[in-house]
Amino acid sequence: MSEAPQTTFADLGLGADVLRAVNESGYTTPTPIQAKAIPIVLQGRDVLGIAQTGTGKTASFTLPMIEILAAGRTKARMPRTLILEPTRELAAQVAESFDKYGKYHRLTKALLIGGVSFGDQDALLAQGVDVLIATPGRLLDHFERGKLLLTGVQVMVVDEADRMLDMGFIPDIERIFKLTPFTRQTLFFSATMPPEITRLTEQFLSNPVRIEAARPATTAETIDQRIVEIPGGDPRTRRAALRAVLKSGEIKNGIIFCNRKTDVDVVALSLKRHGFNASPIHGDLDQSLRTKTLDRFRSGDLQFLIASDVAARGLDIPAVSHVFNYEPPRHAEDYVHRIGRTGRAGLSGVAFTLVSPQDRKSLDAIEKLTGKPIAKADIAELPSDALGDPRDSGGRGRRAEELKDQRRRGRDKSRYKERDPNRPKAAEAPFQPRPESPARAPRIEQPREERPPRAAERTRESRPAPVREPNDGVEGFGEDLPAFLRPTGKRP
Repeated sequence: MSEAPQTTFADLGLGADVLRAVNESGYTTPTPIQAKAIPIVLQGRDVLGIAQTGTGKTASFTLPMIEILAAGRTKARMPRTLILEPTRELAAQVAESFDKYGKYHRLTKALLIGGVSFGDQDALLAQGVDVLIATPGRLLDHFERGKLLLTGVQVMVVDEADRMLDMGFIPDIERIFKLTPFTRQTLFFSATMPPEITRLTEQFLSNPVRIEAARPATTAETIDQRIVEIPGGDPRTRRAALRAVLKSGEIKNGIIFCNRKTDVDVVALSLKRHGFNASPIHGDLDQSLRTKTLDRFRSGDLQFLIASDVAARGLDIPAVSHVFNYEPPRHAEDYVHRIGRTGRAGLSGVAFTLVSPQDRKSLDAIEKLTGKPIAKADIAELPSDALGDPRDSGGRGRRAEELKDQRRRGRDKSRYKERDPNRPKAAEAPFQPRPESPARAPRIEQPREERPPRAAERTRESRPAPVREPNDGVEGFGEDLPAFLRPTGKRP
């Protein structure tokens, strides 16, 4: 029995110019979500796509959108299509996809993300754009400033919707939906479908076609997953264990994920001090620095990228050989997205997760979600005992922690002295009356000197008394006093 012919991009209904750009990019066979979604999008239907990261969903909406935009004309301040992304990096990556696949079309685009001048973005919007790629916050900033109208949006894409939920963008997404025409075509993509996301799709999508490229929360078979058991969960022990893992084998490059931004900075600084080629990336860094760091990592100039979950999803960083979890993520679903940075496009990858006794609950949740246990890794030079206090902040307020420890152990003799065991307690001590204060000498009152007269008093004393006329003090009339002013003897 002969096998069914393999689907190609030419079978999906794309035009010749788009196909030429795809072929020049080195792609010949669409991924499952691309093969399912592209024909549906070209038909004008709403799409609800459920796919984990690394499945090629970006091309599943950029390719048909380029085909749709080939016909039509844009208007000033009224974009024809809108793509919402949760992070600046994802938005910039989608913009690169339009440059790559739409190079034979004369389409205009604008990228609205933080860290970039409003003036440059306003100038692009004023000229009119076919594609608007934005993060929700910056998009609403432009709308409230009167620089943008969304009444002309024909196709709207919401990418990484569950990440939008985690970052608190759902109210902004709802508001943006209400600013766009109800006749729009909506493409909605999410790796998982929590209840809040389901409610959003039921409210704003019209009879969508549900497309699942893979079972949610599954990990790629090309990733070799390992856990590294460490004796304690304090930062000193974790950093020492991480360095031992990084020295354990040949590592081309790797992404090290931390749960907190402050840990990202501390781990990056620690690795640099120990001679590793490492740099941090997280949401608090300047956009230009984040872009430069990613470019260095993509080019191979940077070996280790220490990241928060801002880089956990959707970043197209090819050929990442290793992923390291400094600690298990807070949510089991994030584990899938973190390790999905390696083992992409058929390449093999390795993922290590540092697990302390306190992390056992998080590890159980990950194994339950992925449906299989994670094997233990044998790493030489791992610390055999915990190296630091579990309350160690990893560099944040360390001096304060040291002072607390000194006080706790009684080393600060100037303030905290050991109690004499023979000293009686307050309740047992005999009553000691308070000594009387010594009598004070009587105060000698000094006689007050005669006060000199004030200036106003001196003036009154030297002023001559006024001369009264016989008309009872009414001046200006002399003896001819009017009758109504003459005294009558009656009391007024």
